[in-house]
Amino acid sequence: MADGGPILMLVCDGLGDRPLEEYGDRTPLEVAHTPRMDHFAAQGECGLVDPIGPGIRAGSDTSHLALLGYDPYQYYTGRGPFEALGVGLDVKPGDVAFRFNFATVEERDGRLVVTDRRAGRITERTAELVAPLNGVVIDGVTCLAKESTAHRGALILRGEGLGAAVTDADPHADDAPVHDAVGATAADAKTAAVLNKFVRLSYEKLKDHAVNKARAAAGEKVANIILPRGAGLAPAIPPFNKRYGLRGAAVVEVGLIRGIARYCGLDVVDLPAAVNGGLDTDLDAFFAAVLAALRGHDFVLANVKGADVAGHDGNAAAKILFAERIDAALEALMAGLPTDVHLALLADHSTPVSVRDHSGDPVPAVFFGPGVRTDAVTLYGERPAATGGAGHLRGRDVLPILLNLAGWAEKYGA
Repeated sequence: MADGGPILMLVCDGLGDRPLEEYGDRTPLEVAHTPRMDHFAAQGECGLVDPIGPGIRAGSDTSHLALLGYDPYQYYTGRGPFEALGVGLDVKPGDVAFRFNFATVEERDGRLVVTDRRAGRITERTAELVAPLNGVVIDGVTCLAKESTAHRGALILRGEGLGAAVTDADPHADDAPVHDAVGATAADAKTAAVLNKFVRLSYEKLKDHAVNKARAAAGEKVANIILPRGAGLAPAIPPFNKRYGLRGAAVVEVGLIRGIARYCGLDVVDLPAAVNGGLDTDLDAFFAAVLAALRGHDFVLANVKGADVAGHDGNAAAKILFAERIDAALEALMAGLPTDVHLALLADHSTPVSVRDHSGDPVPAVFFGPGVRTDAVTLYGERPAATGGAGHLRGRDVLPILLNLAGWAEKYGA
């Protein structure tokens, strides 16, 4: 293997967006005052990246697999296993894993109707809500549940004869009834039946839970049901260090990306509680952890979540402010970066505030470091990046470009 310099892949989750009429047909990133990101753009090489492919709405899981050099069409088996491993659950062969949301439902005409898929973005006492459900046995299947960041969590179904090709209980929309999961084969149908009973049990256990009584008394939305989605079996992913010959680390805020990093064999850095994946996350502590990780590793994946949160909330002002918060925190990072580091600054997907979900729009990227062939771009944003020298790339192109720039790439051929 070649012996090169350090690499930092800085992913601003969901940062990409679409133009907004109320901001003069500019995107939130184009509106935001980001002199440090602009510095990287002016001193680097810019381009646009389709995380999976043109027009494909990438998930954070599939996009990160691609950015780490793994073909998601080959290695992706569902989001659940990544979320489960990311929160510390031991995913065994044959387990069916899900991610879930704590949500708010109300009874209407005998049905449970979702009124808030994120239960007011609950952030406290979720471990107490999970406790009465973790370990329950339904039809001979053990249900293992654990909370993650904010309103998220993970669920494992462990038992004989389970299949993973089941639909979601989560309707993925407010003012919609909770779905009954279904599966086509006998194994899938068994999983679906257990899952449906678990969802109903979660409502019975949580609707009068002490945590929810306290939330209701405080005027907050209750977390009175668990809505699983993203079923999958444990994937087999070649270790990153063997695949690329680099000692890799991950500084990431949320369980999903921690799980991906662990499956890939990256060292996952523990972060203080104030680095919480929200709009109020401690970015100074986050970037201090990034610098510390660079001192002991050849490659660091860093993912900061807040822009994605604002996009899902449809809150342009919050997204602009968070981009500016990232930019301010970059000052300390830039001061501490090794002089031979090569950096890619980009997003894993676009989360337009007008859509309130991931879209298939490409994201701006910049490659920065010694020897990079700079172009004429001077601002970091969606449209400026489109004119850059790196051109239009796929997510799977990003790591090879960094390996080449940093001196790690092996020659292909004689």
